[in-house]
Amino acid sequence: MAKADYYEVLGVGREASDSEIKSAFRKAAKQYHPDLHPGDKEAEAKFKEINEAYEVLSDSGKRAKYDQFGHAAFDPAAGAGGGYGGAGFGDFSDIFSSVFGGFGGFGGGSAYRNGPVQGNDLRYNLTITFEEAAFGVRKEILIPREDSCKTCGGSGAKPGTQPTTCTTCGGSGQVRVQQNTPFGSFATVRTCDACGGTGKIIKEPCQDCRGKGRVSKTNRIAVNVPAGINDGQTLTLRGEGEAGHRGGPNGDLYVVITVKPHKLFTRKGFDLYLDMNIPMTVASLGGEIQVPTLSGTVKYSIPEGTQPGTTFRLREQGVQRLNASGKGDLFVRANVQIPKKLNDEQRELMQKLAESFGDKVSESKPVKRSLFEKMKDKRN
Repeated sequence: MAKADYYEVLGVGREASDSEIKSAFRKAAKQYHPDLHPGDKEAEAKFKEINEAYEVLSDSGKRAKYDQFGHAAFDPAAGAGGGYGGAGFGDFSDIFSSVFGGFGGFGGGSAYRNGPVQGNDLRYNLTITFEEAAFGVRKEILIPREDSCKTCGGSGAKPGTQPTTCTTCGGSGQVRVQQNTPFGSFATVRTCDACGGTGKIIKEPCQDCRGKGRVSKTNRIAVNVPAGINDGQTLTLRGEGEAGHRGGPNGDLYVVITVKPHKLFTRKGFDLYLDMNIPMTVASLGGEIQVPTLSGTVKYSIPEGTQPGTTFRLREQGVQRLNASGKGDLFVRANVQIPKKLNDEQRELMQKLAESFGDKVSESKPVKRSLFEKMKDKRN
């Protein structure tokens, strides 16, 4: 069966640059790597073909011979190019490693990470009141997590004993499997079955953690919520996540804040907004009103002729600025109240006021009197 053209194998043209060839090889090799297709003979054959093509086209001398003579350049029987001096195509894993630099754990040259590993980060949703967010609060929360076993110090071995180096992998956590093929040697690196990739063997496991080095535990943690925090912000508690592996540091705990809405105030940044009902007479004549704030009620004088929707600014009556000095402001929007019911005296006064302004209003309606009032008039 005729061998495929090396340029077609990599999917590049004959004028492709070295960088284009290398990029095409990386893409194709990752797609067909045997670790991603275990037991797939077709993918394994394709991977070998890709490596073979790259070994030729990545070498300027070999590429020149291939461009001139084709596959015959490396066929000793053809006598065209003298072959590779009997060396064959070499170790494909070395080629792969030189291109990827240990990418993703593929290839024989990649270093296996069996050293210390940081523990997982955790997330906790904490709900607080509007006032707690404004003034700050200290909360205690319960966090279930994996902690380092105190009995064995996280080693997983029974106190008084120590894990030993795995003799199968020599402590690397990996074993190298090499196969000889018509194209040369082909090597893959896999996790060591004897130690599970840790590089250590625990002969006498700790009774408390059963050799894992960690135990499940619920911890009570104090969270200091600063004044001025807002809904959706996150507090980071370093080292309060899960315990690390093989002596690695703990992860972090992220506390996401949810702030309950307030019945009066709306918050924007560090400013507060309030809609406040003001009597029509006070809005017309001006006067003093009692304004609610987060710290209590304060007096504020509004001017004569205040219109509906007018907004007043009360400085430093907002929320404490987060991790800074000073507060935001309170903005009060006036909702002028119009009375829904008037007695005879009030109606008469309102009609006179309307006449003075030249306003046309509906005529006064007779007031309905009770039977008791009518009988009282007859007696008088």
